[in-house]
Formats: sequence, C-alpha cells, structure tokens
Amino acid sequence: MHNKIDSLFSHLWQDYLAITPSAKKVHDLLEEFESGHSDKSTKLVNDHIALRTFNIEKINLDKLASHFLALGYTEQGQYDFTEKKLRAKHFEHASDMHPKVFISELLIEEMPVDVQKIILKMVDNIADDQSLKDNFLYSGTHWQINTQEYDTLVAHSEYAAWMSVWGFRANHFTVSLNHMQHFNSLEQMNTLLKESGFVLNSSGGEIKGGPEVLLAQSSTMADKIEVKFTNGKKTIPSCFYEFAQRYPMGSGNLYQGFVAASANKIFESTHN
Repeated sequence: MHNKIDSLFSHLWQDYLAITPSAKKVHDLLEEFESGHSDKSTKLVNDHIALRTFNIEKINLDKLASHFLALGYTEQGQYDFTEKKLRAKHFEHASDMHPKVFISELLIEEMPVDVQKIILKMVDNIADDQSLKDNFLYSGTHWQINTQEYDTLVAHSEYAAWMSVWGFRANHFTVSLNHMQHFNSLEQMNTLLKESGFVLNSSGGEIKGGPEVLLAQSSTMADKIEVKFTNGKKTIPSCFYEFAQRYPMGSGNLYQGFVAASANKIFESTHN
C-alpha cells in the first residue's frame, strides 16, 4: 500500500513540475540551504497537496477522494468558501509519513448560466467511468476551450478558469517547515525566497494565519505558462508552491487541519 501511495504522489509531483518550473528551483534552493547547514543531505517533506474539481457527479470531490480512501486515507475536515462558491474536505493517512490531501470543488449551480454552459460542455467530454482510472488525478484536461470561453470563466471564477486549462492535477505541493532543521519561521523562509527572486502571494499578507490558529502558510505566485487554445495562445497562471508551519495543540500534538480564512487567500496564488 505504501508503494502505491508513493507512486501516486511521484506521478503527481512530476506532472506538477512539468508546468511549474519554479517549484523545482524552490525545492533545490531549500534543500541546498538545509544541507549547507548540516553534515547530511536533507530531503524536504511534503505537508499536503491540493486538487480542484467541479461538483458534477462523475468528477466531483468524492470521486477524486475515492482514490485516496482506497489507499487508507480518511476524511478529517470540511470547509466552506462562500465567497468563492467552493467547498472542500481534507484527508489524512494513519501514517504521518504520507502527505495530507486537500480537495475542493466549485459549486457550479451558483455560477452564472454562461459559465455553467462552458463547464458542462467541458465535462461532457469525460466518460462516466474516467474518474476511476488510476491516472485520473494527474490526467490534465479532457477538453479544449477557446480564449473567449476562458475570459468568460476568469471574469466570474479564477478557479473555474484554472480548471478549464489545467484540469486534474496537483494545484500545489507544500513544504513542511516543521520537518526542516534550520528554518525557525516562515518569515525566515520567505526572506530567503524573496532574496532569491521568487514572488510571494501577498493577498491577506505574505503569511496567512499564525500561532493563534495553529497554522501559518505562505506561497509563491503561480508560474505563467503559454497555453494553446482552439483559437490561439495565451500566457496564464499554472501552479504554485506553498509553505506551512504547524503549531502544537493543547495535547502537544501538531495541529493537522486547515484554516478556511487562510486557504481562501492561498487560492489567490493562481490569480493573474
């Protein structure tokens, strides 16, 4: 089972790097920093990944989650993002060796009719049993759209626009600061990243949350990648890299959940 989990995350990671070249640079920078302050090489630990979808039955949140439930994950939290018209759940494995998984879905019935039509047309291209396939979580798009359709989606939901271009894949990976030996705070990590030329998401402040909510998060802004549409090309945001610092609860164990107010701002890492 552990091999299957490792294989899934390896596929998700390689797929993510293919459209997020900055993530490899960040990953190497942080590993070099850690190793430079240690007599042994250091591997970064992934706190969690995030996946996006629509609340259409054949590809909804529960369909994506079923892949992780089959590997021993269990649902541990639910979250609502009223303003962005999203809901989400997070999943954990009994072994803390494996990353947490955060899956969200767009409530399409709350979108304008023209947006719903575009999304439904896209999803019509997916076979009813497609979501059961082993590679579905990193299968990308199953449709093509034009630039006008993309612009319509952007105007109402950046999330829907992102899905229209990138489809099913990890929206981000997350470095666990708690597993690092030589970073004491996200401030310290953010400073190194900025000095190295990386642009951070400043929506709601560079650091979202903190000890008072038991979780602090920051992230880069998504890379910009040229994408082919049916009627031309456009350079648009792809994926980003997140950084998380978890704080101990009263029990002494680190908090493992998510904070909706912070996640709300992290979503904006893929804004134009």
